[in-house]
Amino acid sequence: VICVAYEGMERFFPKEKILLTGNPIRQNLKKDILDKEKIYKHFSFSKDKKTLLVLGGSLGARTINNSLMLHFETLINSDIQVVWQTGKFYLKEVEEYVKRYNFDNIYISDFLSNMAEAYAIADLVISRAGASSISELCFLEKASLLVPSPNVSEDHQTYNALSLVKHQAAVMIKDKEAEEKLVKEALRIINNQVLLENLSSNISKLALPDAAEKIASEIIHLINS
Repeated sequence: VICVAYEGMERFFPKEKILLTGNPIRQNLKKDILDKEKIYKHFSFSKDKKTLLVLGGSLGARTINNSLMLHFETLINSDIQVVWQTGKFYLKEVEEYVKRYNFDNIYISDFLSNMAEAYAIADLVISRAGASSISELCFLEKASLLVPSPNVSEDHQTYNALSLVKHQAAVMIKDKEAEEKLVKEALRIINNQVLLENLSSNISKLALPDAAEKIASEIIHLINS
């Protein structure tokens, strides 16, 4: 038996051996009670404005960071607020670039210590399309704009993203097109409440929150069989 996180894996594995379990995720990302007032205050944000969460992973994503820097003036002049996680490799570069601007609607950090809080106030998430990231976005029902990394084996992040796109559960932009299109597309989506709600609703239907239990159960079954 081969446990997989997404549909369409028969192009890689024998169909009769595939078991769709989902990908194990951090259950503490979804807390029953989160004081959003305190979260907005932590980021010095307003609860009355839409929030864009930009994730590049702990190391960062060069294309995503470059895209935001190239259109930084557009972002600071928009009526939204941004939590921008640059990754540790790019923080100094980003800080050096943006110091020429005056802004109060963008929070920049190399690492977010409490992802549950950042996700809680996010109306739209920009992210790479790794298996763990997508599983978390499904679990948390977050409208998402995905930029698959081209630097992965067999371009699997593109396939991950397309598995959501075909269900109208996310929007995808190719890495090579991101610098031109990413910020413009993010603003288009986040300012369209109906689209945000549709993306959130559709991605929630793809969540497989009990992946760890399913995988463990299958292992025990195989051991005992």
